[in-house]
Amino acid sequence: MITSEQEFLNFLDANKFSFQRIEHPAVFTCAEADLHHSGVIAVSTKNLFLCDKKARRFFLAVTACEKTVNLEGLATQLGVPHLRFGSEENLGRMLGVTRGSVTIMGLANDTEHKVELWIDSEIWQGEHFLCHPLVNTSTLIMTKAELERFLNLTGHAPGFFI
Repeated sequence: MITSEQEFLNFLDANKFSFQRIEHPAVFTCAEADLHHSGVIAVSTKNLFLCDKKARRFFLAVTACEKTVNLEGLATQLGVPHLRFGSEENLGRMLGVTRGSVTIMGLANDTEHKVELWIDSEIWQGEHFLCHPLVNTSTLIMTKAELERFLNLTGHAPGFFI
């Protein structure tokens, strides 16, 4: 399990990923994060760690910050009867992050592939993405190609939702 930002950055460097890093104070909302990367042309993402009613299936839903996610509609698209937010315990155990730091980069810690990745099909049209490197005190700017390479490396083929 990668447990610190530095370990994660070392992982990215070891795998020759290209990215830019912006350091900032801790942010807990998209609005707070937006204050620290204004002028950067990239998709600012909202990441939701979800599970089914019995916490047997886990999902990471990624959408744009400005969007609201209808959990009932998303549950239908994912083929589950009910979705709810996953527990802090499962979030830490599966993705190695805490609330406020949920990120697609946490999939590097999901080596057992227990978390299904679902990306909003609209945002996948973007060319650059903003992602926390397991902590909410900095943000990475990655190209879509690098993000796809990261997902291939971690073995997380995304599904897409509308």
